[in-house]
Amino acid sequence: MYTGIVAGAFQVVGLEKKPGLSQLIVELNDTLVEGLAIGASVGLNGVCMTVTVIDGVLVHFDAMQETLSLTTLGDLREGDWLNVERSATQGAEIGGHLISGHVDGTAQLVALDRPENNCTMTFRLPPELLKYVFKKGFIGLHGCSLTVADIDKSAATFSVCLIPETLRVTNLSKLNVGERVNIEVDRQTQVIVDTVERVLAERVSV
Repeated sequence: MYTGIVAGAFQVVGLEKKPGLSQLIVELNDTLVEGLAIGASVGLNGVCMTVTVIDGVLVHFDAMQETLSLTTLGDLREGDWLNVERSATQGAEIGGHLISGHVDGTAQLVALDRPENNCTMTFRLPPELLKYVFKKGFIGLHGCSLTVADIDKSAATFSVCLIPETLRVTNLSKLNVGERVNIEVDRQTQVIVDTVERVLAERVSV
């Protein structure tokens, strides 16, 4: 599990693409690799990944076909920047909201508004995920815990407002209109919505 408060954006310094598999190397820092072990889970752009090799601050990961197909990791190129978060330890402060690292899909950036000291991003959601997104609710974008500022269900879009610190620390500042981000809906909201739908369906069928 993760808290949605990423440690920073770190660069992909090595990438080898094989049939059904991408092996990537991310250059972290001394703080992030301290205590890190092979087999540990690390969030990369919101995707829960397993450490396969540690060479100083160079950390290796394998992305299988399912991950490459469902997330933006399949589009990675050497030199790209990834939001990174170590998995949460017991008793860790939850500054955002709990994120599982199991991405639900991707959302495309369709509008970007950047007046002075402000940034509003609008994304188009896959239609099947619309029912889990609510105004003032939580959503994970590239592993960042964010609050939904507004939603337009008729257009299947939602917007988030980013403070300068979020833009400074994460790779969201590098996004251009048309690019995609990994999204994870709030699991508590998902459970509530699915439960209510199931109960209502059972009542109708009686």
